Amino acid sequence: MSDLLLILVTGLGLGALYFLAASGLSLIYGLMGVLNFAHGSFMTAGAYAAWVTMDAMPSSTAVGLRLLVAVLVALVVGTLVGVVVEVVLIRPLYRHHIQQVLVTVGLSLASVAAVQGVFGSDPYPVAKPSFMRGTVDVLGARLPVDRFVYLAVALLLLGGLLALLRYTRLGLVIRAGVENRTMVEALGIDVQRTFTIVFGLGGAVAALAGVLFSQYAGTVSPLQGGSLLIYAFIVVVIGGMGSLTGTAVAAFAVGLVQQLANYYAASGIGDLSVVLLLALVLLLRPSSLQGAHA
Repeated sequence: MSDLLLILVTGLGLGALYFLAASGLSLIYGLMGVLNFAHGSFMTAGAYAAWVTMDAMPSSTAVGLRLLVAVLVALVVGTLVGVVVEVVLIRPLYRHHIQQVLVTVGLSLASVAAVQGVFGSDPYPVAKPSFMRGTVDVLGARLPVDRFVYLAVALLLLGGLLALLRYTRLGLVIRAGVENRTMVEALGIDVQRTFTIVFGLGGAVAALAGVLFSQYAGTVSPLQGGSLLIYAFIVVVIGGMGSLTGTAVAAFAVGLVQQLANYYAASGIGDLSVVLLLALVLLLRPSSLQGAHA
């Protein structure tokens, strides 16, 4: 029983990280129709911004405080990267989806090369706060505290994004602009600026995912964002392209399936089980590729 509880909590924690990685991707696609293959670059930028910030702060400063400051810096960096990418690369190509894919794939490859050129290819260790290294005893199982942190952040983010889209003027403009952009612009509303805000928000969420995943892995590396992006795409497809709630459910399902398969089958089978889950969903529900909202 204790082993099963440990696996379930571990799977939910991993699923929370997958949701953090996929939510920005789902938001940008669902509201703007942009399939952003450079999303992993946003995560990498956030992870390295946090690592540089923590490394630059005095070692006498508590690791938890350094991490908090690093998260704030990463959110700013992720937002700026998202806005610059939207304005410079995506805005001229809103009606050219193939070109969008090519540009974002090229940016993804170029960003990895740039990070390797600046920081090198070797991973760097990331300091982890003492409270996130501990465990808590629940029903005889020693559960890692950091999994609960990831889970709490993911749930707060989901609630915040849904509230933003459903109960704020910005969310109303975003949803109206997606449905009928011409009519909204005729009312004097700058839909283009609103879409830029969405891209910046997606960049900030991706940066947060990059920071927390580096805490999970214990290191930061140039290829980290790309590897996490693969699972983010799988989660988005399973959950329904553009559906935040579907993305959340799919993320937790993928995390649980992966951990259960690794424990009860064999190490490494978890990745295969995720691919099989994706194939099963596409066979039974091919409409997941057509998109959904909220």
